[in-house]
Amino acid sequence: DLPKQVRPAGQNKKGGGHARVHHHHASAADKEAGKKHHHLDVNTLRGHTDCVTALDFSSDACNLATVCADGVVRVFRIDDASSKSFKILKINLPAGAHPTAIAYSEGSSSVVVAAQALLGSSLYMYADVGAPPTGGNKQQGKLSPPEIKWDHKKIHGKESVLNLAAARATHGTGDGSTIVISCSEATDIKIWHGKSGKELGTVDTNQLKNNMADISPNGRFIAAAAFTADVKVGRVFFVIKLTILPINCLPVTIVFTFSLGVGDCLFEG
Repeated sequence: DLPKQVRPAGQNKKGGGHARVHHHHASAADKEAGKKHHHLDVNTLRGHTDCVTALDFSSDACNLATVCADGVVRVFRIDDASSKSFKILKINLPAGAHPTAIAYSEGSSSVVVAAQALLGSSLYMYADVGAPPTGGNKQQGKLSPPEIKWDHKKIHGKESVLNLAAARATHGTGDGSTIVISCSEATDIKIWHGKSGKELGTVDTNQLKNNMADISPNGRFIAAAAFTADVKVGRVFFVIKLTILPINCLPVTIVFTFSLGVGDCLFEG
């Protein structure tokens, strides 16, 4: 009898050995295609060591502030968005405080950070957070840490802050000051004077629990999205020294009703 032809291991009768190689090349091509950026992508900001939980642009769009689960607030100077490197200002919060939300307060010079600790949520206002322009210096400069100008502890009891929003009070008798709202995971929303840190008022949405809140760009209205299918919009009255009336007793309160709970809301600038 003639000896049977011996085929190399792993090779099928009809060229199966080539199919496996072809599959390998296809997989490599898919990985390479996955690395390509979208045609509208400009750049990627790196340096975080954990997930980013919130961010906010400065009013001049030259700085972007982020809060990260690693406990650090970072301010990126992005006036040249196509640059290969960016100046980064890192802000380490007090021990035990984990940042959850952030909003610019006075232009691009200060930020308000909400943080959660064992005893509850706190607010910290940091001034002089704007990094110098990139200019001709491409080296990442080391910037001095900013100071805490004001802070408040246990602002919503033990509940955490879901989000912060800020706007300049330019409507009606508003004097142009920045006001900041903090939305808790319970039902209350608090209004703060951005520069002084004074608490101006409290809003109770009476909607089981909040999902988020926003303030209109001129500081006239506050909107709250909550667990129920309603979005409540209330007017902010400025009486001499920025007095906020409760949202549930204002005759101009507007309620938008949806079929399910509302997870987010945003005013158009």
